[in-house]
Amino acid sequence: MTAPGEESNSRSYYADGTVTLLLGDALAVLSDLPARSVDCIVTSPPYYGLRDYGTPGQYGLEATPAAYVETMRALFAEARRVLADDGTLWLNLGDSYSGSWGNQGRGEPRPMKQEVHDGRYPAKGTRTGSVPLGAPPAKNLLGIPWRTAFALQDDGWILRNEIVWHKTNAMPESVRDRLSTRHETLFLFSKSQRYTFDLDAIREPYSAPERKSGARAFRARNLNHPRTGTGSYDGPDSRGRNPGDVWSIPTRPYPEAHFAVFPIDIPLRCIKAGCKPGGTVLDPFSGSGTTGAAARQLSRKYVGIDLNPTYHDLAKQRFAQGVLDLGPVA
Repeated sequence: MTAPGEESNSRSYYADGTVTLLLGDALAVLSDLPARSVDCIVTSPPYYGLRDYGTPGQYGLEATPAAYVETMRALFAEARRVLADDGTLWLNLGDSYSGSWGNQGRGEPRPMKQEVHDGRYPAKGTRTGSVPLGAPPAKNLLGIPWRTAFALQDDGWILRNEIVWHKTNAMPESVRDRLSTRHETLFLFSKSQRYTFDLDAIREPYSAPERKSGARAFRARNLNHPRTGTGSYDGPDSRGRNPGDVWSIPTRPYPEAHFAVFPIDIPLRCIKAGCKPGGTVLDPFSGSGTTGAAARQLSRKYVGIDLNPTYHDLAKQRFAQGVLDLGPVA
């Protein structure tokens, strides 16, 4: 099988024995990659209407939520072709609100290197303009993650999990008429009904209360079985517990990276569970290389795509310095 990047040399920005960085529009670059050439996709696309990355052709600036969702559907349809039949897609998306928008109907995305408010409330001096046809009235939570998830599901993906990323150190918001947002959504999709998933690789130690409650449940089920007096429950798994679908993980600010970087703990967990040993991880929105750093740490190959060469330069620097090759936050 042709290795990722071999058919797209004109887009190649950097390559070594384990890392390939490709430059260009994500959809166009994906169309150059061979079918079934990667084993796992871990990515966080630009969120709808939140930020301006200063690069022509960037995603996230579509006129309406429906247009953004269609962009994501088309892109991940191509990514599905590139993914191995037993591969997994881990998709992190944040939501946004309507209302604090400019005349284009978007939230006047803030340029990089400026303070951002994640699009969830108006920045000082922001004027509310007209809302375009098809956009909800002001103050509506748009539901972008689930709109996108349903579109991918309708397009053939199998939606296996909604995971809540609980940001334990989330920045406060100066809002008074709703609750502050302290989570983002991570979806697990598969291409087939049978796919790579290693639960043992991401099990967590039981707490003392969990061990006690598990032992009590074990005794109760053994005593109360209707026929034999013994239950089918074997007690807590000695290898640890299933981490569940709420991941309490703090953000990891890194001043040299763009502000959309997510903590390395997330791709570390995704890759451990969803990518076979020695496999290849793809991030179509590579940015400063967080997913790549996690892949390298776990001895997987990595293919990163980005529209902006500045981010690839930053990723190369961080790979060389090992800046992101850190263990999970305690």
